[in-house]
Amino acid sequence: MIATATVLKPVSQITLAPGSVVTIPNISWLEFESILAELGEKRSARIAYSKETLEIMVPLPEHEVPRDLISDIVKTLLKSAGRRYQPLGSTTFKQEGAAGIEPDACFYILNYQRTIGRRRLQPDDPPPDLAIETDEISKTTIDAYLAIGVPEVWVYEIGRFRIYLLQNGEYVESDISPNFPGIAIVQLIPATVERAWQVGNCHALEEFESAIGRSS
Repeated sequence: MIATATVLKPVSQITLAPGSVVTIPNISWLEFESILAELGEKRSARIAYSKETLEIMVPLPEHEVPRDLISDIVKTLLKSAGRRYQPLGSTTFKQEGAAGIEPDACFYILNYQRTIGRRRLQPDDPPPDLAIETDEISKTTIDAYLAIGVPEVWVYEIGRFRIYLLQNGEYVESDISPNFPGIAIVQLIPATVERAWQVGNCHALEEFESAIGRSS
């Protein structure tokens, strides 16, 4: 008979290559909280947790270009409309006992005043008004956003851009962003990201600003 033994290794000691996704089922909320504490805050990996399934993702370097550019586009649109906002980057959002998610970027717009001065989010704080993902999203990711109640999620994936709006307890794909109703977001963002690969983020953003200025 061959004896077998369970090998226990801290999650923080597991090395994941960029682009990797590890899915771990049957994770309780307490185990999830313990893994989060073990991973710490200074890391490249991001997490999604819902329905006792934990996903640990390490983004590819190529995701940084659309992430930063789309974040800058949001800031540009908000500034041009004279609207105040508070970006919270890849903050960990949690619904106690149910879900956790770390977007590539996120913004408080309607509720921006609630986050000013916050060094740690409180359990009764609202979710961000807009979250951004720059890679394909899984069922676990969608379920986590649903549980937390993020009203609008943008997903950019290899030239394709989608807007998901939370309606009646589920996400519905839309061509219009309620935060920017007069802007053709679905067409403009993929074109601007593609342009950034050719001329750089700064130049592409300048061209975007010019295009928005001409259309307003």
